[in-house]
Amino acid sequence: MSLAHGRSYLAIPGPSVMPDRVLNAMHRAAPNIYEGAMVEMTKGLIPDLKRVALCSGHVAIYIANGHGGWEAAIANMFSRGDTALVALTGRFGVGWAEAARRMGVQVETIDFGLKTPADPEAIADALAKDAGHRIKAVLVTHVDTATGVRNDIAAIRAKMDEVGHPALLAVDCIASLGCDEFRFDDWGVDVMVAASQKGLMVPPGLSFVWLSDKAVAACAGGDMATPYWDWTPRIDVNEYYQFFCGTAPTHHLFGLRESLTMILDEEGIENVWARHRTLSEAVWAALEAWGKGGDIAMNIADPNRRGRSVTAVRIGGGGAGRLRKWLETEAGVTLGIGLGMAAPSDPNYGDFLRIAHMGHLNAHMVLGVLGTIEAGMIALGIPHGKGALEAAAAVIARG
Repeated sequence: MSLAHGRSYLAIPGPSVMPDRVLNAMHRAAPNIYEGAMVEMTKGLIPDLKRVALCSGHVAIYIANGHGGWEAAIANMFSRGDTALVALTGRFGVGWAEAARRMGVQVETIDFGLKTPADPEAIADALAKDAGHRIKAVLVTHVDTATGVRNDIAAIRAKMDEVGHPALLAVDCIASLGCDEFRFDDWGVDVMVAASQKGLMVPPGLSFVWLSDKAVAACAGGDMATPYWDWTPRIDVNEYYQFFCGTAPTHHLFGLRESLTMILDEEGIENVWARHRTLSEAVWAALEAWGKGGDIAMNIADPNRRGRSVTAVRIGGGGAGRLRKWLETEAGVTLGIGLGMAAPSDPNYGDFLRIAHMGHLNAHMVLGVLGTIEAGMIALGIPHGKGALEAAAAVIARG
């Protein structure tokens, strides 16, 4: 007998839970892509995509996942032989650096490890040593989906400005857009990458690149952007097909229209941030209580450095792996694997998991996940402290 029958809950950091409204908006016949309602709807998505990022510049839409968004940004920002400085704070910073290197960019990295955010002073020091201005752009992950660390983008820009280096600031917001506060214009961002399947609550398949006027000018004439990845026709559209370099991703666009309406017009982006803040703090309160009676700890010790969309957790003695399996088979809840925290061959590989709290979720969903996690620890005999559910409920009650 299993208690997993019924509607399962996917608490992995992407794809996130999709609202029924988004899925229903996608469930329709294919539209005319040459004129009429589809064309007009797409034109209306552009200003709303700028609103969700608080960006007054430009946005390009790609039929791709987040890795495709990385490549789109790289292909347009750099020419072959240009140099990128990449801040590493987890697996996804490493991944963006690897992509740039394979595409012909000279990559310099500063590795801040798996438990701390990027140090703006260290980035500024590296730029100050670059007297010849070889470094074309600094690449930073806002929230690393593997470690859960959140980088201070505004502080990084301020330090870049202090040393007077002309490098662009490029930010991966794949795990944070629509979850954590992000202000493209106010924080001085030049290029930003995100994707549809996390805070935007749309199935995987769309990626987005936002860019400032400075980025457009600084990247003109590069030699890496192939016809598909070139952002120029996508932001300066004469014909509808130029938005997508071919056939539009029609049904994803229907879903995106619904999700942006929910985020911007019905809830409001600042309320979305506040909801994620409260729900993430409920998760953290439970984990802190459990950790007082067992070998359980959040990867990022300082709550001011944690992303609001995902929490990376260690449960020693292989407890994380056993708990993940029990939750999926016995309770219908799927948690994320501990991506990048230990190699599969490492004896400690089973010590890590991730709890996602992003996108379309509310108090009862989070409390339900926490309740089943506690049930799993009881069933498996994993030592843990008491009072976790009460602590989480108190956070929810405070709002």
